[in-house]
Amino acid sequence: MADYVQQRLEDRIPGLEQLERVGLFTKKEVKSMLKRSTALEYKLNRSVLSKDDFIAYIQYEINVLELIKKRRARIGYQFKREDIEFPIIRRVVSVFRRATTKWQEDVQLWLSHVAFSKKWGTKAQLSKVFSSMLAIHPDKPSLWIMAAKCEMEDLESSESARHLFLRALRFHPENKKVYQEYFRMELMHAEKLRRQQQELELAKIDIGEYEFSPDILSGKLAEVVYIEAKQKIKGAEFMLSLLNIAAIFDFTKELQDTILQDLQKEHTDDSMTWDFMARRELEAAGAPELQSAQGRASDANRREECCCAVYEEGVRSLNTEPMWTCYVSFCLDRFKRKTNVAELKEKRKERLLGVFQSAYDASLLQESFYKTWIQVLLSSGETESAAQVAIAATKRFSQSLETWNLSLQTLVHLERAEAGLLFQEALKNVNPKDSLPLWQLQAEWNMASRTPEETEAMFQKALSSPVPAISAALKETYLEWAYKTSGYKKARKIFKSLHEHRPFTKAFFTKMIQIEKEQEKPNMSNLRDCYERALREFGSSDDDLWMDYIREELGAHGSPENCGKLHWRAIKSLVGESVERFTTQYTLMQTGHIYSQSGETNI
Repeated sequence: MADYVQQRLEDRIPGLEQLERVGLFTKKEVKSMLKRSTALEYKLNRSVLSKDDFIAYIQYEINVLELIKKRRARIGYQFKREDIEFPIIRRVVSVFRRATTKWQEDVQLWLSHVAFSKKWGTKAQLSKVFSSMLAIHPDKPSLWIMAAKCEMEDLESSESARHLFLRALRFHPENKKVYQEYFRMELMHAEKLRRQQQELELAKIDIGEYEFSPDILSGKLAEVVYIEAKQKIKGAEFMLSLLNIAAIFDFTKELQDTILQDLQKEHTDDSMTWDFMARRELEAAGAPELQSAQGRASDANRREECCCAVYEEGVRSLNTEPMWTCYVSFCLDRFKRKTNVAELKEKRKERLLGVFQSAYDASLLQESFYKTWIQVLLSSGETESAAQVAIAATKRFSQSLETWNLSLQTLVHLERAEAGLLFQEALKNVNPKDSLPLWQLQAEWNMASRTPEETEAMFQKALSSPVPAISAALKETYLEWAYKTSGYKKARKIFKSLHEHRPFTKAFFTKMIQIEKEQEKPNMSNLRDCYERALREFGSSDDDLWMDYIREELGAHGSPENCGKLHWRAIKSLVGESVERFTTQYTLMQTGHIYSQSGETNI
């Protein structure tokens, strides 16, 4: 191994000497580079090889190349590349080859090799890397596409790109992305030839007997790809993707017409076809350029009416939820567009509300659209209609938490009397495990608009829920409501009745602690009871709770002599990282960096 490494290092010496001779590096820098290279070479020749060592070697050599490039630019020296850069590039290529042979399954390593070859290697080297990579990973369509794009765009070889796409289709005969990129490549090739022809004609250069094929120039090769693709891959979505690619190029009108005819003939049962045909009406040729805002608004309205006529035909022919979703989405997109013409804005709103109603009547309105429908009605001041839609939504999607939540929020906002019955209906239909948001909303509604007796009954029902999360979350709300409506004694009574009924949240205890501290003469015995009960539940992980208790004892109503015992108990109770956090906070407090409850520095 030593002899091989020594030989590799000796091979570096001419390049390093050249770097010093031409003034790109100093003698000291060259010595440092040689020392670093020696360490890297030995790592690459161990009995047990590590991928990280190969990556470190490659990265070091790339850094050297970048540094040489910067120093060449700085001193203006551009000679001796074959003696300086080329040996480094050959070494990196050799190491990449060893690494990709050893770890063939690592795609990222192959891609790093590709990136290096693009920046520093030759065209032939880049093609070889892709060829080797695809021989190992023929099952990855994205690599075939990348290789073909490289041949087309970087190496300017349409023939090689076409050959790669044809090979890719042998492995992936039904892959949409491969066909899409192959189709795009043939159109780019035709565009390139058309540009060459135009340049030759402008330069008036005689090209002799050579002629550009009219079929190729018009995109016939792309049409061949399209015909083969539509036989292998069915569906309007795929055909529309090819149509959108063709629309990028200005010489593909005939090809676009062919795809469009096939789409209308073969996929009238697909909502995407109707959606595309309808939206095309927005781009249809109309009146000459209109100067006035009113004129432009009138033209926009006319085009939108034409779109809606196509959609209406579509829903008559294909009465499905996806079809109605396309129709509603179009109307919603147009409604959201800003306009200063009130008449156009009003027509868009009427059109949207009409389509919402029609889709609902057909029982094919998507759940997510009910929220928008209600918002549009509320913004228009149609509160009665908004309430009716909210109620109707719960009947259509009776087990959906999102729908019930939306509808009940609407009814609560509108202060509708139906909310009470609907809350009960919602809790019957929604899965109890998911119903916490409904309970919380009902609690807010009860506290704001119902009698204390009704609210009390609601809280008692929530506390008896078999779902622990519901009873735990509502305890704090119950305690806060009791304090605000009936005072301290009621809150204390409720706390005493609940402090043994698990599960708890920390907020339940901290809320009672806050209530105790708000009294004119806080009862320290009650405060200690709250802290002790909270620590019983959360004392093994919550270091902040222990610190709050200690600060309370250091306050005006506490007993500072209890702090030592609390510190000892905290250290014994806390586990994991919480012990370290507690120790840090306690030490900072003792040294005067954290203040006690009384606001005085503790030493």
